[in-house]
Amino acid sequence: MSANSSYFSQMGTFNSLLKEGFRHYKGAQEAVIRNIEAINDLKEMTRTAMGPNGMNKYIINMHDKLFLTKDTHVMTQELDINHPAVNIICNAAKMQDQECGDGTNFVITLAGELLNQAAELITSGVPLSDIIVGYEKASTKALELLDQVPTYTLPDVKSVEEVTKVIKPVIGSKMVHGQENFLAPIIAKACIGVVPEKKEKFIVDNVRVAKILGGSLMDSDVIQGLVVVRNVEGNVTKVENCKVAVYNCPLETQGAESSDEVVFKNANDLLNYTKGEEDHMEKIIKEIVDSGVKAVVVGGAISNMAIHFLNKYGILAFRVLSKFELRRIAKSLGATLLVRLGAPTKEEMGTADEIKVTEISSTKCILVTRESENNKLSTIVLRGTTNDMLDNVERIIQDGVNAYRDACKSQVYIHGDGE
Repeated sequence: MSANSSYFSQMGTFNSLLKEGFRHYKGAQEAVIRNIEAINDLKEMTRTAMGPNGMNKYIINMHDKLFLTKDTHVMTQELDINHPAVNIICNAAKMQDQECGDGTNFVITLAGELLNQAAELITSGVPLSDIIVGYEKASTKALELLDQVPTYTLPDVKSVEEVTKVIKPVIGSKMVHGQENFLAPIIAKACIGVVPEKKEKFIVDNVRVAKILGGSLMDSDVIQGLVVVRNVEGNVTKVENCKVAVYNCPLETQGAESSDEVVFKNANDLLNYTKGEEDHMEKIIKEIVDSGVKAVVVGGAISNMAIHFLNKYGILAFRVLSKFELRRIAKSLGATLLVRLGAPTKEEMGTADEIKVTEISSTKCILVTRESENNKLSTIVLRGTTNDMLDNVERIIQDGVNAYRDACKSQVYIHGDGE
């Protein structure tokens, strides 16, 4: 036995110390190839969902929530991926979605194919540094060629017919064939209804989606304004030219948490038991009324006593259960979220031209209209038979709205490989 021999050389390989199924690699090139193989697995999974003939995927996340989608961004977000190299590609797809709202599948597919070509060069003995330099030169040349290819320019971002041409390819690959012909004009109409004079300042959140069960997708429509799928809490169902306060806390008096016993000796004791609480609540509502507010949006519970005084002073009130939706409503109305009860300041109030209760397919909804030049609102009322179907179409609509945002920034397009 030589002096340089080790225990591992006598016993075989390092793998003899590891559990069954483990493998040991060494060398930078072999590690790169293993990373490429992992990325290729992700690419093969998402590539089959690409294009109008792509397949839908069932994704079940860690909370057992089911997603039926062709959107690669949803796949990468909901899958629990721990591989560091694959995470880099997923982050690139995430940045693509934030910047353009679409094209995430293309990012992963292109990256996977480029890495496959690099793997062949590595196995052929080409150094990693030379491969990197080659790809950098190819990137520079590709950008030069892009400036020379034929382009299409969107003539008018406020024309429903022209904008539909841009939105239809984006949503068509994610829908049942033919449905994009109906949905694309609806998205275009909703976006054009809220675009400001300076089109570059188009705000994606000004186009909202309200999902109502019943009917089919063909029953969907656009309503100018913000639609909240719930009823008001009191008797007041309509206010006009109003100031709005948005509270991110319950509208109720907080009592002490105790188990005290209260003994009533006569009827007056019973009548006066809640007198102090009533006076306190009326004082809060009176302060809100005196500030000029005609409507309140609450992110928590509204007590029966508060509803009584809201009705007494003619204040419209409704609840929003989702904190994310509450923030969007506050932003849309130009209001500040308040975490304290009482009168808001002038800077904290929002404004609305009209708030009223309407009915869509036997479902009570609240319609908020605001015709501010810099913050108009429109809502796409989605109809469908299942919540999963509505959630999927909502994600598709967001891609279409993002495509319109990109069109407001740049109206130049290059031709793709579709029809």
